[in-house]
Amino acid sequence: MSETSTTATQPIIETQPERTDLPLAVMPVVVASMIPYFKEHLEILHDAVRLRMYGDFTLDEDTIVDRCQDADAVMVIGFHVTDSIFNRLTDDAHVRCFAFGGTGVASYINLQAARERSIRVCNVVRYGDHAVAEHAFALLMELARHVGDLDRQVHAGSWEGADGYALHGKTVGLVGFGGIGQVFARMLQGFGMKVLVWNSHLDQDAVARLGVTPVDDMGEMFEQSDIISLHMPLLAATKGIVTAESLDHIKPGTLFINTARAEVIEQGALAERLLRGDIKAALDVFEHEPLPENDPLRRVPGIILTPHVAWRNEEAYRNLTRQVFQSVAAFATGGDFNAVVK
Repeated sequence: MSETSTTATQPIIETQPERTDLPLAVMPVVVASMIPYFKEHLEILHDAVRLRMYGDFTLDEDTIVDRCQDADAVMVIGFHVTDSIFNRLTDDAHVRCFAFGGTGVASYINLQAARERSIRVCNVVRYGDHAVAEHAFALLMELARHVGDLDRQVHAGSWEGADGYALHGKTVGLVGFGGIGQVFARMLQGFGMKVLVWNSHLDQDAVARLGVTPVDDMGEMFEQSDIISLHMPLLAATKGIVTAESLDHIKPGTLFINTARAEVIEQGALAERLLRGDIKAALDVFEHEPLPENDPLRRVPGIILTPHVAWRNEEAYRNLTRQVFQSVAAFATGGDFNAVVK
């Protein structure tokens, strides 16, 4: 069903190239470790769309646009559809669908512009709850026990060590209590921590089932928390929902983690709060990605930064790749699977 060819720079995987009667879906960029999982789901596209998948990773705009020149649908993996890319691909009306490989699509594609041009936009749902929660816990453990720094010490011949931070008995405040937040809460409870939750629309059944404590005011929860972790999706209603005023309630010595979206925090407010130097933070998401060299977050003492990889493991890959293909196939056959803009 699939054919693989190679150019001077990258392999290209194609399906049904002879079926010119079918719409063409192009994946101009891919994370290499995701390719085997996409291949597992090629049957979803059979008799629905032709696939052209480029087997390398690039953020060069001209390259992305050039690869998508004859596409009817574009699968968005690991790059932002900037307004420039969006306009160049939709001005002549040839791209009619963007299938985003993740949640929080609003920070990757201009949804209002898509609505105005009647461009389909799809995302994926509940694909990596455990993956993201596990990464959040890894960030918490790094803040608490400094394993990475200690490893570097020993490799460098040092035996200085570092003091740890006890997790048992601490209070954790969660902003957001959907699938990821609920998985994370169970992990925290396994370490003997008390869990507070704030959510604009709280699932009372989940609160009762997991034995967490709801708090109506975010600032009040921040005041009570030794550790804060964000798990709020980016929607129009959640953009900037964590305000500078809310962050002012964080007490010195708190550990702060964000594996959600940077945009749920008021723009610039987190860097300003962290630069006071009295709390420690670990972040996987940023207002600008890749993180610019002059970003003020880089100046925060002791901050832990990872390159938006919380979602990346084999379970999440399998769920994500399946849903991306289902979205494209539905677009081609008249369905609306995972469509956030129709």
